[in-house]
Amino acid sequence: MCTDFDFKELWNQQKVAVPDTKELFDKMNQFKKKNMRTLIYTNVILALTSAFILFVWYYFQPQFISTKLGIILCITAMAIYLFTSNKQFPLLGKTKSDTNAVTQLKQLLIFKEKQRFIQTTIMNLYFILLTIGISFYMYEYTCRMSLLAGSITYGITFIFMAI
Repeated sequence: MCTDFDFKELWNQQKVAVPDTKELFDKMNQFKKKNMRTLIYTNVILALTSAFILFVWYYFQPQFISTKLGIILCITAMAIYLFTSNKQFPLLGKTKSDTNAVTQLKQLLIFKEKQRFIQTTIMNLYFILLTIGISFYMYEYTCRMSLLAGSITYGITFIFMAI
């Protein structure tokens, strides 16, 4: 039995399975469509939420500046998130059929980096601003409560947000 193998020759003799590019493009297009739907859904939900918050501000006319500041912080958090996430639209748009796989792969890698930035930095900023905003907003209404009721209200709110 020969124990002297030429690994380079064995490596070169392997049959390489070339993936079907049509299948690859189909999967990329499905991925893009799914993310486009998610992005549109997020835009609609956050726009409706911001509109509702502005309606509450207009209808209930809060007296404390902290309440108004809380509303502004909540809307700012949503606006920052929407602004950064909407920069992904060009990357998710239809690609020309003559675009090669390398270009599409580069686009997907850029998209992945932008998603990583949004999921780490922007989401942390979003939740920090939202938490501070809700805390300020609730102050006007909890200061009318007893200390125990106000503490319970804040406690339940923060537990809900943590979950």
